Amino acid sequence: MAETLKPGGRDTAGTLPGAAPGPAGTPRTVGVVWALLALNTLGSAGAKTVFTIPRSLIQMATMGALVAAFLLALALNLRLRVRPSAFVFLLTLLLVPSLISSVQLVVGFGALFRCFRLALFVGTLWLLSRWWDGGLTFVRYHVRMYFAVLVLVAAGLAVSPATAMPEYYGGRLVGALWPLTPPQIGQYSAVIIGLTVLLLIGRQTTGTGAAVVIVPSLVLLAMTHTRTATLGLLIGLGLAIGSLVLTSAAARRFFAWAVVCAAVAAVVFSSALRAWFLRGQSQENFANLTGRAKVWDALLAAPRTTGEKVFGTGLGDKSFDGLPIDNSWLAVYDEQGLLGVTIVAAMILVLGAVALLRPPSLPRACAIFLISYCALSSYTEVGLGDASAYLLHLTLAASLLVAPAAAAPLLPTVEIPRRRIPRWARR
Repeated sequence: MAETLKPGGRDTAGTLPGAAPGPAGTPRTVGVVWALLALNTLGSAGAKTVFTIPRSLIQMATMGALVAAFLLALALNLRLRVRPSAFVFLLTLLLVPSLISSVQLVVGFGALFRCFRLALFVGTLWLLSRWWDGGLTFVRYHVRMYFAVLVLVAAGLAVSPATAMPEYYGGRLVGALWPLTPPQIGQYSAVIIGLTVLLLIGRQTTGTGAAVVIVPSLVLLAMTHTRTATLGLLIGLGLAIGSLVLTSAAARRFFAWAVVCAAVAAVVFSSALRAWFLRGQSQENFANLTGRAKVWDALLAAPRTTGEKVFGTGLGDKSFDGLPIDNSWLAVYDEQGLLGVTIVAAMILVLGAVALLRPPSLPRACAIFLISYCALSSYTEVGLGDASAYLLHLTLAASLLVAPAAAAPLLPTVEIPRRRIPRWARR
């Protein structure tokens, strides 16, 4: 019996004439690989925890998660079928200045280890690209993984409030069971809040399910006092919902209610919001971006050779003279040079251009949110030039902007009636 496909369907086995082979859905193990990649980006340095965890043990766990993710992705994609991606191609090119600068050992052998980690990270993304189809599957993986991290943070807060909100961080929320900093917790909270709100607007989740994620994440975000994450959430959501306003009545209603609520909050809670935003800092300290500007000026004024200007000094710990750089573009310039800055800028521009060219849809809105959030956060956070949560956010945006591969149209099946063969023809 002949097998048939619906118009525009996909032949997952690749056996029908005229049909393009494709993966038979997304295996659940792909979600495990994505979670392992996220675990690798959690980092090993941060706040003090309730139980002292040796940094070497944390590094073994995070690096082991990356190796496991690569091997698992390779086992799922033994034929090495990958989907073309300009974003992952540019990310692969970023390995060139990283390796050229790291072999000089200006920052030690750790630079070569970080190059290997970045190469393994990029290789895993190539293997996972087979299952990118412009759908929301990876969005759900993303929300579940980072919500699990926030559950761990909330558990640490319940076990030891004093450890979770220490004085050396100004009473801001940190990870008490796993060493997470306030900016990290704020980032995870903001990203899953934004994605869940968009899923709710697109009717891809229920109101109860969305509230379970959004409400506690908002509380944790407020407790971190992270201004960058809050502004990234508000601006990113505004751009994402704005891209849906012309085609979605739910988006228009949400946008109208959000404007009204924001106006009321600005009037009624103006003093409280201002105090939360300043975090007890003076105007001078706030204008100095909590001392970041001094580090940036010193980094730009430091003498460099031509090679260091072009290729950087090698992948390091994103610090300068022992102080955190806290700016993705300056960190990339310091470690991967002007060539690295050019490649990272091309990654952002390519994703933004593709998002603008896609027709309005929920996946496009999610991609716009992630791109705008990462672009805004890059001013006071690092991570665009190395394996990090920010690169994972941008990879998710790239997977959402993939055009679904439609099968080639099949020729109509014509059944030829059987005819009785005369006896004389059988001889």
